[in-house]
Amino acid sequence: MTTATSPRRILTPDQRRRRRRRQVATRWFVIAVVLAVVTTGGYVIYNYQRFVGGINHIDAIPGGTNSSGKDQNILLVGDDHRPDNATPEQLAQLGTEDDGGGTSTDTMIVVHLPADGSSATMISLPRDSWVDIPGYGKDKLNSAFIHGVEDGGSESAGAQLLITTIQNLTGMTIDHFVRVSLLGFYNVVDALGPVQVCLNEAVDDPFSAINLPAGVSTLDASQALSFVRQRHGLPNGDLDRQVRQQYFLSVEARQILSAGTLLNPGKLGSVLDAISSSVETDPGLNIIDLATQMRGLSADKIRSATIPITGTPTIEVDGSDVSIVEVDTAAMPGFIAGVLGNAAPDAAAGPSAYDTATASAPGDVTVTVLNGSDADGVATVATEALAGYGFSTGTPDSGDTRDTTVVQYPAGKEGDAKAVAAYLPGAAVEETDSVSDVTVILGSDGIAVTDPPAAAGADSGSSSVSPSADPAAPAPAPSAPGTSYAQGACIN
Repeated sequence: MTTATSPRRILTPDQRRRRRRRQVATRWFVIAVVLAVVTTGGYVIYNYQRFVGGINHIDAIPGGTNSSGKDQNILLVGDDHRPDNATPEQLAQLGTEDDGGGTSTDTMIVVHLPADGSSATMISLPRDSWVDIPGYGKDKLNSAFIHGVEDGGSESAGAQLLITTIQNLTGMTIDHFVRVSLLGFYNVVDALGPVQVCLNEAVDDPFSAINLPAGVSTLDASQALSFVRQRHGLPNGDLDRQVRQQYFLSVEARQILSAGTLLNPGKLGSVLDAISSSVETDPGLNIIDLATQMRGLSADKIRSATIPITGTPTIEVDGSDVSIVEVDTAAMPGFIAGVLGNAAPDAAAGPSAYDTATASAPGDVTVTVLNGSDADGVATVATEALAGYGFSTGTPDSGDTRDTTVVQYPAGKEGDAKAVAAYLPGAAVEETDSVSDVTVILGSDGIAVTDPPAAAGADSGSSSVSPSADPAAPAPAPSAPGTSYAQGACIN
């Protein structure tokens, strides 16, 4: 396995753990503010020259793209590189002046921005995703950048290989690239000030030094570091830490968009100075055009999602045990279609058979539910619910553990799949020859059988849908995947 740049001195295990915690938390925090900067309008325009003056460029997308006014996919990358203008004093502020930094891209998020600027979706790609890296075979996703640097001799080559890898994995075209370091972290946190978070349950994790009660807490910079780095005591470890980080991104985006920041010239200037000194972008990213396009976006319209996975197994690589994230490549097309507004990623290919199908009547559909989550009994509950809506049901059973709920169907049963998917809003839909009838595999995303959106609103006095209610009508397509953390939202 390729590793990050070697440090200039040997660190003790405790020092390495402290360094790692600083890096992870900082990358996510800076990305939170970058997200707000690239998706906001008027104040970026007003401070355009001030902001862009400190931004360096990296040739991540040869030839550039002309995506102004169109749907855009922006890859946000966080690592521990050292900007050329970093002084010893600045590094000392972070307590990392003696480690050599590194270019292992441990934070990778694709931000999908539709042309009308009405919303944004942050798609997290776990750093340990086991993927095909062109020219190198299977490896962890966060090693792609390093492979490119070592082979091509430049960080531009690293960015280009990472982008190619992600495009191959997701089917999405990356239009722009934003890379952030940890240098601006302390300036940014000082400029933005305390942040409020809300927890459903109290936490006391000595590994990350976080001790918070249930409900709302106001965090200073040190507590914010602990909040985003916690993984012990969470059911899914690093994957749940991603939820923490997605939530934190949304909270920080809301804070930077608040009047307390936008209408305070001194505070705004400090935030922009801190971020611009820590950002690299492709030369084609025109922030003023992007900001104008997205000026109507509110924090409530920012959704968070993670690419579909099937589990986190340990595999053997060259005689060593390696913990990886196994990507559900079969579910990826349906997941991405949901992010893109239920349109096929390749619009030139035209609508699919599923897109044009009319939903079957529930009584004509046989569906079997498998439990791929960690919860007990959910397959039985979902089977009973679907039967109540008139579907013929198979025997509920266990399935392979997975993160994302998926509705699978064989070719020719698109209408059957569309009928079932209407009762599982947010589920991915996948054609496969591995099933003979519609099969639902419930993931750990918590998606459950519920009324279709259109039918649920048809009668405000009823909370259920009668199985006799026009089942042959076209069912609505599954809603876009992801979670929107509204103001005041609480998480585990």
